[in-house]
Order: sequence, then structure tokens, then C-alpha cells
Amino acid sequence: QLQLVESGGGLVQPGGSLRLSCAASGFALGYYAIYWFRQAPGKEREGVLCISNGSGRINYADSVKGRFTVSRDNGKNTVYLQMNNLEVEDTAVYYCAATEYSGCSGLRADAMRYWGKGTLVTVSS
Repeated sequence: QLQLVESGGGLVQPGGSLRLSCAASGFALGYYAIYWFRQAPGKEREGVLCISNGSGRINYADSVKGRFTVSRDNGKNTVYLQMNNLEVEDTAVYYCAATEYSGCSGLRADAMRYWGKGTLVTVSS
């Protein structure tokens, strides 16, 4: 059974950092592009970034460029989302997701086939 499990969420002050993990089971994560999405209360789910397999090309949403980055450890079957200089507006449930393809396409939630259950990130003083 293919599963994605996020972890690492929590409470952080504005300007702080947090690292989220997305662990895969049931498939080799390294073959696929992995996406991160987020959903704030009362808002639609929005794409954060995507990392392709192979070259590890990354596509960022404008809202997180320069603050968020992503890496993958194929040996651990895990992708990491590093979030720096966090803002109150980054408060959301963060999800990792995957399609069946190795390259990144647009950050569209409706194009994803596999989803984790999410981890809550709260940015507050």
C-alpha cells in the first residue's frame, strides 16, 4: 500500500525555522516528483513547491521563494521541507503529495494522486 506520512510540524515564532519530513512506504520515492502543498484555515489548498527526481529540479511558489527549500534522501525514502524565516501567513496544514511521474508539473492539487494526511505548522508569537 502506497503511503506518504508527514511529520515535524509544530509551533514556531515568526522568523523561526522548521523542517518537515515526508516519508514514503510502499513505493520508492526516488522515482517520483514530490510536491508540498498547504492549506490554511478557510482557504483553498495551495502548492508550495515540487522537487523532481533525478536532477532534483525544484519549482517554487512565489510566496516561499528564498525562504523554503526541499531536499530528498532516497536512501531513507524521505523528502524534507526546510522552512526558514517563517511568517504568520505560513500557518497551515502542510501535505506532501505525488503523481505517477518523475518530473514536476504545475502545483495543482487536483493533479496529485497520492497524499499524506498532513502536519500542522503554526507560526505565532
